[in-house]
Amino acid sequence: MIRSIIVSVGVLLAMLCVIARAHHGDAGRYDEAIITLTGTVIALQLINPHSILIFDVESQDGEVVRWQAEFSNAASLARIGWTTQTLKSGDEVVVAGRHVKSGAPYINLSERARIFKPETCEDIYRSGMIFGEAPDYPAPACSM
Repeated sequence: MIRSIIVSVGVLLAMLCVIARAHHGDAGRYDEAIITLTGTVIALQLINPHSILIFDVESQDGEVVRWQAEFSNAASLARIGWTTQTLKSGDEVVVAGRHVKSGAPYINLSERARIFKPETCEDIYRSGMIFGEAPDYPAPACSM
């Protein structure tokens, strides 16, 4: 009896270690300053552990750069009404978030972040929406 309890506790602790190791913080990985990008959606991937928005941004010299934005998991986005049709290929978006320090075209949308659709003046994502809170800063200008 005691042996089975010890084995069960050991298995439980091993599982908790695997779960804890699977999730990671982003301390030091992203700049604290928020950048804002305007681009065209290529794809929305509602996946776990983090969903990805892929979008193209035209640089000042006319070069198109493919960016990725990482944010909440598929289940959390579904709770606020997101589907694979929330953002479709060709949609124009304004994305605000923290840029990865390596300089790669990668942005994090977990804190102080926003996705805005200027053609409809829709604020479709703000970090914290899933938990009933959202950053308080003005929306970008819209074309309506």
